[in-house]
Amino acid sequence: MTKPVMRVQDLAVTFTSFTGGLLQRKQRQLRAVDGISFELHAGETLGIVGESGSGKSTLARAILGLIKPGRGRVIWRGEELTGLDEEELRQKRKELQIVFQDPVASLNPRMTAGDLIAEPLWTFYPNMERRQVDERTRGMMKLVGLLPNQINRYPHEFSGGQCQRIGIARSLVLNPRLLICDEPVSALDVSIQAQIINLLKDLQKKLGLALIFIAHDLSVVRHISDRVMVMYMGQAMEVSDKTNLYRKPRHPYSNALMKSVPVPDPKLASAARRNSWLTGDMPSPYQRPKGCIFNNRCPYRVSRCKVDVPALRKMENEDWAACHRAEELDLSI
Repeated sequence: MTKPVMRVQDLAVTFTSFTGGLLQRKQRQLRAVDGISFELHAGETLGIVGESGSGKSTLARAILGLIKPGRGRVIWRGEELTGLDEEELRQKRKELQIVFQDPVASLNPRMTAGDLIAEPLWTFYPNMERRQVDERTRGMMKLVGLLPNQINRYPHEFSGGQCQRIGIARSLVLNPRLLICDEPVSALDVSIQAQIINLLKDLQKKLGLALIFIAHDLSVVRHISDRVMVMYMGQAMEVSDKTNLYRKPRHPYSNALMKSVPVPDPKLASAARRNSWLTGDMPSPYQRPKGCIFNNRCPYRVSRCKVDVPALRKMENEDWAACHRAEELDLSI
């Protein structure tokens, strides 16, 4: 197997907040990302799933250096990004780009589609000729399925799906090698979601991109990903090949997420609800359970789960799971 283009090692992000009045002020620590590690290869898509508040978006921003991690390393093509100064990291961002969740809010409403796509070129290549910028901009519009004659339109003149295409073109105009997609289709209609997913897959094949695709919709992640990492309260519960994960998850949380996927058939949906046992909300991040952080919602917990923190360990078939009972449980879907 080829060497990975990215290695993330024990990455952690902690936020500090304060409670109480001026004379009784107390400091609290929130571990938004807590020791995440994974590898990513060229042309591969890693899907990241989990409930809201599981740390997916924070992880993405920490990888890009938009949030400074408290510990850990991000190694991109042999160079550690976490050790770079601000200017060096800014230059590296030509190779690592992000597509945001809200396709409309992520675009400046006062700029035309052409200016939005061209802005990164002016930022990194201020001496580039206007003709070259226009050619590159129109070429990117065509690549993502926009018409070149739409170059002077403003975001409010486009649909949500078209705005996301502008965002994708803007992210790709610098020829990056890694694209992080932070829930890029969650704000779109189902039919448009499929179009954007297929567009990303086509672009990945044409440009040889490595993708990190963040979502809470497991059906979307299954369609685009090669491997999937399941996150819960800032930790990785499972990292698995998508086929293995959807056939036989190794962690009870992954299994619960699978059973929570909506089913179009009413009878099957009713049966799925009866068999689904993921109830309640995640505990407060300031009051994390002892032992396994999922133990208060897990029907398979044993006394050990309330005391010992399970390590993310390797199973067969290159899959990983953080569960004391991963080998003995049959969680086949």
